[in-house]
Amino acid sequence: MEHRKMCRQDRAKQFMPFAALKGYPEALRRKEKILVPKKELAPDYQEELDREFQKIRKNDMVSVIYFCHGEYRKMTGLVSKIDKNMRKLTIVHMEIPLDDLYAVRREEASADG
Repeated sequence: MEHRKMCRQDRAKQFMPFAALKGYPEALRRKEKILVPKKELAPDYQEELDREFQKIRKNDMVSVIYFCHGEYRKMTGLVSKIDKNMRKLTIVHMEIPLDDLYAVRREEASADG
């Protein structure tokens, strides 16, 4: 009996990973996450944070650390909106309440650009 040669695509499919439990790796990652309470900032640190925030302008590149859903996250990106009345900072499309900011730093432009 003669075997027909398998095409390259079909041959590659047989070595692709198989996930018997869809979503299981993601569920494990969520379970491994340790939730933390939001830190209460000292008044002098809050003043320093406010001073740093006042230096930020739209289209600045910034790095922030902020509290979200039981964890502290770090994000770097362009400021697309600053709403001082609503006390919100938007980096790209992520809206961050100022009360959730833990650290903010304006990134300096590189010498190349």
